This record gives sequence, structure tokens and C-alpha cells, in this order.
Amino acid sequence: MASSTSLLLPTAAAAARRSPSGHRAPPSAVLSPPRRLATLRCLGYARRRAQARHVVACASAASAGSLDALIFDCDGVILESEHLHRQAYNDAFAHFGVSCEPASAAATDAPLYWDEAFYDDLQNRIGGGKPKMRWYFGENGWPTSKIFETPPSSDSDKEKLVDIIQDWKTERYKEILKSGTVKPRPGVLRLMDEVKGAGIKLAVCSAATKSSVIMCLENLIGLERFNGLDCFLAGDDVKLKKPDPSIYITAAEKLGVQSQNCLVVEDSVIGLQAAKGAGMSCIITYTPSTANQDFSDAIATYPDLSNVGLEDLKLLLQKSLVTG
Repeated sequence: MASSTSLLLPTAAAAARRSPSGHRAPPSAVLSPPRRLATLRCLGYARRRAQARHVVACASAASAGSLDALIFDCDGVILESEHLHRQAYNDAFAHFGVSCEPASAAATDAPLYWDEAFYDDLQNRIGGGKPKMRWYFGENGWPTSKIFETPPSSDSDKEKLVDIIQDWKTERYKEILKSGTVKPRPGVLRLMDEVKGAGIKLAVCSAATKSSVIMCLENLIGLERFNGLDCFLAGDDVKLKKPDPSIYITAAEKLGVQSQNCLVVEDSVIGLQAAKGAGMSCIITYTPSTANQDFSDAIATYPDLSNVGLEDLKLLLQKSLVTG
């Protein structure tokens, strides 16, 4: 009788393999207590190793992402300058009688004039003064002027026209900067001093003509800060303008730092694209003319640098690398 009963009842091992609901129990449940303990210890050890690897990876990324160089754009970042450039261009067009009107309308002597809305759109799509004019004249016809009575047709004459207008415009822009009415944007000088005081490299990279950028920096940040820059590059120093990343790639080489350890301060999507193309993180300090642009690739956006400190930038860069 006892033997028949044993045939009908499940063994202890079989019972252990099934949960109360009748489903098969997990493997750890069928192990003997010593083996189960050993298995749980192994699982716990594996989890701890995975967590440790994650912590080490994050720490390594944060270390690799230390802030070694802060790079400022000039126009729109150190100063709100686009309205000043627009004024200088329009003064140049008037000075040389530049007109893209058809011949039948040329008698009005109305010079080319870039209004605020048009220039905001233009400067946010095309970096550099000469490329702006080349694009505009290419789209609207090469102009008549005091330089060439008839529209230039050869490439050499077209370049001569652009060069002459740009040179005069640059001198006019310098005059405006020397007037003493232009001030740096909030927080710029303080942040520059913090960076230099911390032994971090400081640079300025602008798409504008070198002579005009030098004039701007000497008047707005002062000779001492300007001479203390670890790197200064202008549009003349590279073949391709922003959004091409050449200027920022060149800056990293001159500074002797890795691109991932550089942080760029820009004000427009053109500059943002140039920084990202160079493998650099970028923060945006937008202006009224760039506020509506898509800055989703920036690691932070600010109306200005009033409340931005060096420690904020270090944390932003480290977080960007770890999460990225």
C-alpha cells in the first residue's frame, strides 16, 4: 500500500520544480541551498561588475571630456554686430553706387540696400562678407557701379568688384567700432577672465575679415585680453567659411587639444553646424535675429552669458560626453 502511494505522489524534487500555479519554477529554485546561494552570489557579482564598468566608463568619459579650451565666435557673441555690418554694407553700396536694377531702372540711381529682415535671413544662411555678395549678385545679377559702369562678366572682374566693396565696407565698420558706442555683450569679459585664470585655453574664431575682427577685439575686450588669447583665427585664415568646420578644426590643431575637449560659444545655426562638424560641443547665446533658429544640436542655449560661469560650462561638457 505504501509503495502504491509513493507512485501517486510527486517526489520532493518534482514538487520543487513547479510553482503553486503549476508553472515550472526558475532554475535557482530547484538548486540545493548551497548551490542556490552560490548562484545568487554569482549573479550579484555580475551585476556589481556591470555597474562598476558603467561607473568607470562614465568617469573615463568625464575625464576625457575635461574643458581644455573655450572658443568664442566674435560677431553676435562678443558683440551684437549684425546691424553694424548691415549699416557698413549699405554705406558701401551707396558710396560705390552699386545697383542691381535693370538698365531701364538704373536712371533712378537708387543704390542697393539690404533691409533688416533680408539681412537677418542672409547672414544666418551664408557666413562671411564676400560669400554673401557673391551669392546675392549671382542670384540678382551682377551690378553696375562706379567701379564698373557695366556689370562685370569675367571672373577676375567679379572678384575685383567684391574685393573693393568688401575692403571699403571693412574700413567703414572699423569707424563704427571706434566711435565708442559699441559695448561687449553681458558676461563675455567676466567669463574670458575666469577661463584664463583657471589655466584653460581661450580662443576667438570669426568668419569676418581679420582686420575688422582685430579692430573689434582691441576696442571691445581690450589689448591685454586680446594679446592673451591662445589662438585667434579669422575668415582670411581658412579657405572655407562656416558652416564648414575648417576654422574650428584649425583652432584645435593650433591649441594642441582634442576637439571633444573644446567648447564653442556661437550665436547662430551656421556657427553651431561648424562647431559640430569639427566634433566640438557648442552652447548658443542667441540674439534677436537668431532667436528663432533651430538650436537642438546645442548642449545649452542662453539669451546672454550673464549667469553662465566656468563651472557651468565644465559640467555641461562632461554631461554632453557621458550622455552622448
